[in-house]
Amino acid sequence: MTETVVSMARSMLGGAISKAASAAAAELSLVMGVQKDIWFIKDELKTMQAFLAAAEATKNRDMLLKVWAEQVRDLSYNIEDCLDEFMVHVRSQSLTKRLMKLKDRRRIAIQIRNLKSRVEEVSSRNARYNLIKTEASTTSDKEVSYIEDVRNHSASNTDEAELVGFTKPREELIKLMDVNTRDGDAKVICVVGMGGLGKTTLARKTYESKEDIVKNFPCCAWITVSQSFYKIEMLKDMIRQLLGGDSLKNLLKELEGKVVQVKDLAEYLNQEIKDKRYLIILDDLWTIDAWRWIKDIVFPNSNKKGSRIIVTTRDVGLAKECTLESLIYHLKTLEIVEATNLLLKKSRKTNEDMTTDANFKSIVEKLVKKCGCLPLAILTIGGILATKKIVEWEHVYNQLPSELESNPSLEAMKMMVTLSYNHFPSHLKPCFLYLSIFPEDFEIQMRRLVERWIAEGLIRGGTGVNIEDVAKGYFNELINRSMLQASRVNIEGVVKSCRVHDIVRDVMISVSRDENFVHVAGNNVTGATEETFRHVAYHGSMCQKIDMDWSHVRSITVFGERPLRPSPSICSPDMRMVRALDLENAQFQVTQKDISNIGLFRHLKYLNFSDPREYSHIYKLPRSIGKLQGLRTLNIRDSYITELPTEICKLKSLHSLRCTRNSFYEYFDLDQPVKCLLVTSLVPILFTPLVNPSERAEVVAELHMAWSSRWSGSIGVRVPEGIGNLKELQILEVVDIRRTSCKAIKELGELVQLRKLSVVTKGATKQKCRILCDAVQKLTCLRSLDVHGSLEWLHVVSSPPPLLRSLKLDGRLGEIPGWVGDLMHLVKLYLRHSEIKEEGKIMEILGPLPNLMHLPLGRGSYIGEKLAFKTGAFPNLKNLDICFLEQLRELKFEDGTSPQLVMIHISLCELASGIIGVNQLPKLKQISLGPYGQVAKLAMLQSEVDAHPNSPVLRLFNERSRHDLGDVVAQVEEATEESSSLHPEPAAAGGSSESVVTTNVRSDN
Repeated sequence: MTETVVSMARSMLGGAISKAASAAAAELSLVMGVQKDIWFIKDELKTMQAFLAAAEATKNRDMLLKVWAEQVRDLSYNIEDCLDEFMVHVRSQSLTKRLMKLKDRRRIAIQIRNLKSRVEEVSSRNARYNLIKTEASTTSDKEVSYIEDVRNHSASNTDEAELVGFTKPREELIKLMDVNTRDGDAKVICVVGMGGLGKTTLARKTYESKEDIVKNFPCCAWITVSQSFYKIEMLKDMIRQLLGGDSLKNLLKELEGKVVQVKDLAEYLNQEIKDKRYLIILDDLWTIDAWRWIKDIVFPNSNKKGSRIIVTTRDVGLAKECTLESLIYHLKTLEIVEATNLLLKKSRKTNEDMTTDANFKSIVEKLVKKCGCLPLAILTIGGILATKKIVEWEHVYNQLPSELESNPSLEAMKMMVTLSYNHFPSHLKPCFLYLSIFPEDFEIQMRRLVERWIAEGLIRGGTGVNIEDVAKGYFNELINRSMLQASRVNIEGVVKSCRVHDIVRDVMISVSRDENFVHVAGNNVTGATEETFRHVAYHGSMCQKIDMDWSHVRSITVFGERPLRPSPSICSPDMRMVRALDLENAQFQVTQKDISNIGLFRHLKYLNFSDPREYSHIYKLPRSIGKLQGLRTLNIRDSYITELPTEICKLKSLHSLRCTRNSFYEYFDLDQPVKCLLVTSLVPILFTPLVNPSERAEVVAELHMAWSSRWSGSIGVRVPEGIGNLKELQILEVVDIRRTSCKAIKELGELVQLRKLSVVTKGATKQKCRILCDAVQKLTCLRSLDVHGSLEWLHVVSSPPPLLRSLKLDGRLGEIPGWVGDLMHLVKLYLRHSEIKEEGKIMEILGPLPNLMHLPLGRGSYIGEKLAFKTGAFPNLKNLDICFLEQLRELKFEDGTSPQLVMIHISLCELASGIIGVNQLPKLKQISLGPYGQVAKLAMLQSEVDAHPNSPVLRLFNERSRHDLGDVVAQVEEATEESSSLHPEPAAAGGSSESVVTTNVRSDN
């Protein structure tokens, strides 16, 4: 009986195994057979991308082609998602793991088969309707006509525009032209600015300047180039304007009976103007190829009559190809007052209307801001407002974004942006549309944008090309094309952040919505959306639940106007294709529970939980983070995290790891932790049911931070052993050396691609500091080093990173290490708490540095009474910041020192002996006395500033009465009535954004 049962059991088990094996074999056959389909859809994706690029370049797209392009684009997105799924769940895993995940593999296999069918359907649809036509991709006559209408509209407003802001630019342009010089080569002057800024207006008013132009240039021509021009017609027009109509008639008569060639016209023109003094305006130049053709074929090299060519263009890069940088005139937007006056004039209102009606003043200010002080925008909107009652102006303002799409009166303004967008190369268009994620007037950091572009796959790097450099090139190209406005520029002239003009952003959002690219959810957005958007951005004070297909969403970004209610689920399984999750500006509580399932997002490449406003209560990274094998950027600054898990070392693709921790304790007393726990309200808060949940989350996070860091107030985190595995890492901040093991510190030296390193050495043993010293010397690619705490070990460095450009040292040095003088690429040196005594050492070591541009001397960095800049020292220094040097009494500049110094900023210092020798600084533009910045004999300093040939400005943060004015008070007061150079100006206290002395180890993006 027992044997029978056993036999039956074996038979049943064998059958089950056989059945399971057969099922597995069938599954495996299905999955393995999908490889051919993968090749098929990969090839189809390449073809689709090529078609979309061609469709974008086609100017005269009809509705059928547009609809079909949308379908192809949507299908290409789905194919990309499918290929990403295949890479994560199939290709990158071992055979064992593949067999264990047959369910995922089957799902992907079915998805691939469905996509293949859809590709075939779309192809059939094209065959039915004959959508693709092999016609030339040229600008249509209709579009050319419309471009001219836009330009004529701008020209018709010339007189109005001149009254409010063009008189001074015209004078400056004529001065740049140097019209009285009648010998030398032809000089090219470029006027650069975004569309609608008034470049054509400025050039036209200069061209029509009778007293300056006609008498100096016998031959003049105004040529509109635009995006599409006909060479023969342009040459005919030049001949007609420069040489007269009879010359053109005679030439054409000579050529009668033969086909008129470009060469014939060009040779004639070149020969006829080689001995003439001419002025040519090339208005609206778009491409370098157009410029090279015009320059090579038209302008004679032998002309030495002092001729002039004025070029107007939107592209700074193009302008730099045309001429020297000193001959580029950057046209600015109108001043607020000028813009307001222009709007009132165009709308037939007066300043009296603003003074008598507060509401009217408010809406005018909002409209001027919306127009971004752009003349074309102000004139266009002003024309609409002229037909409206004042009570209707608010409604016009609120409807502007949607009106841009439908109101014929705003068509010129929309075309202003659309022309530039259509002219973009295909790789720039998605990068530009991606900016519609960010709110109006938001300052967008270049680093954040570049990292997100890369994470989204918008950047294509070639073999041997650094993809970050390619992305930065895209960013600079958008800046150069005047589609982005630089908002913060560092000391080297590199744009670090930007803003998008409001009008440009409105058009951008419209295009982005049409292409189902970005969905922006505001406070008033509810309900469902049928479209499949790739990027979702929340703007406003609350996060709405949007009913849409989340399975194809690639990025989620949250911006809040004020503290939000607790967040919705941010780690939903529905969002499995998300590549970028950005909560830096969310302003809602992100708790430990919210990120517990972060490992679900297997495609995640960009993760930003940075929380400068302390709404995030994350105190630990989950171990599942190790599953995010494609993660490139992890930003968890200002969290309660004190240590990184070992799983972080599995992220082989990681390029940027920012983990500065919050060092501020609200509930916990580091000096009395036991008393804090037992006596104060921490325990009652934790265990009282009625406590506010949001408060409990913060307390738990703070307690965890205190306990896990052993009551440390450091802003650094402990990194695990194995950190050396992250060979692609380029940014690492901030490492707490005291709490990191010796082995992990040693491994820092294995991060050979590291460009930026920030560490805290406070409380670290001498052994650990020696190991850190050895590690740093191996980082030959390092560009930025930031050290806070114990710095004695720096004196034994023998071979510093040779490419170091930024060095920030916060801690006692006693004297500057000699190797600092070997840093030939050093641009910025920040010192704080250094307690340097010898003035001579500063000049001896730092003075010869050839590229040092910015020298911030923070609190306690120098403890001498006098600081004299010696002859020949600091050849390239531009900004000098002095803050909280309590012993300093005198600042002196000797003859021949610091020839490039532009800005001196002094705060929290009392210079009892004053500033001596400002007349020795030929490039000086500004001396700024910030909070508690005191200088003896201020009136004497003012007189030296007034007499300076470079006309610098002296700015004060505190009232004049708080300064020592010296023995000539009356003269100072009299001078201030005549000149605005001596006045309190709080906004200028910090100088430029790069000249503000910071007081912590966290470095800028």
